Amino acid sequence: MQIRKMLFNDYDKVYTLWLSTPGMGLNDIDDSETGIKKYLHRNPDTCFVAEKGNEIIGVVLSGHDGRRGLVYHMAVKASERKRGIASTLLEYAIKSLQKEGIVKVYIMIFKNNETGNGFWEKRGFTIPCESIYRAREIAEIKHIDT
Repeated sequence: MQIRKMLFNDYDKVYTLWLSTPGMGLNDIDDSETGIKKYLHRNPDTCFVAEKGNEIIGVVLSGHDGRRGLVYHMAVKASERKRGIASTLLEYAIKSLQKEGIVKVYIMIFKNNETGNGFWEKRGFTIPCESIYRAREIAEIKHIDT
């Protein structure tokens, strides 16, 4: 297995992995080819893929706004789980964010995603009791929940 920075050319394989991963929350704008191309342009050093041969078996999409980091999507192919791939991808993402001066990282995850919540809790991500996450869509978005 090899970990490397995600490139725009990886999009089709990454999107296929996302679609096959239960618990992902995608949408037709942010996760489109155009949306991911824009995101990678803004965050070229903080997104990574895990490859085995020619196959992408894991991905982490992370970035920052100059103050705080955010992990948007993390996925590992079901047959490749429990091998440390997600932990390694997260390590790469966090180290890259630290290099860019980021000191706090957030993750958004669905309440009912037991597998995902278990993973993040084991890695020290807590639910801050002082915070409430709110969102407002300012464009029509088609949600794609896997």
